Amino acid sequence: MTSVIALARFRVAGYVASHRALQPLLALLALLAVLYATAVPTGQEIAATADSAAMLVPVLAWAARGLLDTEPDEQRSVALSALGTRELVSGLLAAFASLLVLTAIAEAALLGRLTTAPTTGVLLTGVWLHLLSAAAGLALGALTSRPILRSPAVSTMALIFGYLLMLMLSLTGARWLTVPVMGWMRDAHHGVLLANAPLLTAQSVLWPAIGLAAYTWLRRTRP
Repeated sequence: MTSVIALARFRVAGYVASHRALQPLLALLALLAVLYATAVPTGQEIAATADSAAMLVPVLAWAARGLLDTEPDEQRSVALSALGTRELVSGLLAAFASLLVLTAIAEAALLGRLTTAPTTGVLLTGVWLHLLSAAAGLALGALTSRPILRSPAVSTMALIFGYLLMLMLSLTGARWLTVPVMGWMRDAHHGVLLANAPLLTAQSVLWPAIGLAAYTWLRRTRP
């Protein structure tokens, strides 16, 4: 476990040093500037949280892909030879840690634009939805990273169309066929998000779990 954490820290440090971390960060700040150009009115806190979590997914996927792409192929092969599957775990751990930083910034921006002090329920809902968003972003970013898709152009298009497909399937109401990001927003704006929380969580965790399992399987043949 110590070697996994050490390699994860090394990857995060390399990601920051390469300045790749600035790209999704700037995209996040631009998105937040649009989302919170005006203050969030009283009673709309949970709806605003759901909007933020849903719209963050492609930015988080971009960040996860960027971290997993930063390490040179040769260095990753050496780590894979030395650590086996722990190399894969360290990469996902490092990527998820970077996503938690971005979601924390998004949550702080949201709290700063509320017109009234947030309740404990609002805070917990924000943490819950942004963790679901981070899980979706991690899976999408991993599946479009260089170890899986060698072409940068193909990788970028796969990330964009993957998120668009997520949105379209959510709009059809087929929640079990994708991460229901539109469901988050729809339920929040209709005041039924918390009532549907257990089912929504199961639906939102299912596909990231499948995606990460697919990533793990594909990495067996794509070092």
